[in-house]
Amino acid sequence: MARITLQNLAHSYLPNPRGEDDFALKELDHVWADGEAYALLGASGCGKTTLLNIISGLVRPSRGRILFDDRDVTDAPTAARNIAQVFQFPVVYDTLTVQDNLAFPLRNRGLPAGQIAERVQSVAKMLGLEGDLKRRARGLTADAKQKISLGRGMVRQDVNAILFDEPLTVIDPHMKWELRTQLKSLHREFGHTMIYVTHDQTEALTFADRVVVMHEGRVVQIGTPQELFEKPRHTFVGYFIGSPGMNIIPAEVLGAQARIAGGTVPLGQGYGPLQGKVEIGVRPEFIRLSKGDGIPVGIRRIEDVGRHRILRADLGGHPINIVAPEEEELPGPDARVTFDPDHVGVYADGWLIEGGRA
Repeated sequence: MARITLQNLAHSYLPNPRGEDDFALKELDHVWADGEAYALLGASGCGKTTLLNIISGLVRPSRGRILFDDRDVTDAPTAARNIAQVFQFPVVYDTLTVQDNLAFPLRNRGLPAGQIAERVQSVAKMLGLEGDLKRRARGLTADAKQKISLGRGMVRQDVNAILFDEPLTVIDPHMKWELRTQLKSLHREFGHTMIYVTHDQTEALTFADRVVVMHEGRVVQIGTPQELFEKPRHTFVGYFIGSPGMNIIPAEVLGAQARIAGGTVPLGQGYGPLQGKVEIGVRPEFIRLSKGDGIPVGIRRIEDVGRHRILRADLGGHPINIVAPEEEELPGPDARVTFDPDHVGVYADGWLIEGGRA
């Protein structure tokens, strides 16, 4: 395993980039701790795969350096980095059996036959492939072939890191939860540094110790799933994490109050004059229905999802979502809402602003 350090890293696919907008990956400094599981999370085209391919050596960055522990690998080829990579679509040898596919990386390294057999059996059991070990890969389903790809990535125990590029795309939805659980078990057992690219927040939050959220080529926040939910550093994080995501509402912030839709929302902190586009962010779970106090809203639709209901509402012409307990009595057309002051964030040009004592 290795500590991975990214120093002043940036990349453009243009030969002569002139400004920040020409960079697919904006400048980044970060240290990926040895033995942790990370997820790169963001919408398609945000730079996740570019960053993963720079770490693996498939792409050389336009700027900056990559270090594995203290060794500069910026110009080192993929083979010299001692990593395993699992791609979005299955990469298997169709003419070989499942057993030989799994054993291939170990045989290349000259491991003893007994050790290879033991390791292949262990990984096959983890992935539910024991019954297919003698079958040729050609006749298997896409699900099974991707399991083989996952197994080939996990079979080596001496790698610096295992990189996954949306590896569950072709997996049957019923199998995804099981495979994520198995990947977590493997991580706990062997402590590999793992980096997992996905656009699916459920995959990211259930797999990773720390999630790296990317937006338009920039890392906007790195944190635990709890940190991303409770304190989004950017409005994109609040919107992208959670179901429904955080409500982002245009506001005028004056000290310890925000004015929205002709009403006033108390804030847990005080703020000085703010520049740029000012908004408040509040998750649907922290908006309360009220029959007396609060700001008027129009309830447009109610969705019952079992344990709670999601109310789609209109607040001064701005759509918001509210999560209401299943047992809560819903108001009529004169509904009002209040916000929990301790869970209201203030944002300027998309970035969280830290306030002072209210």
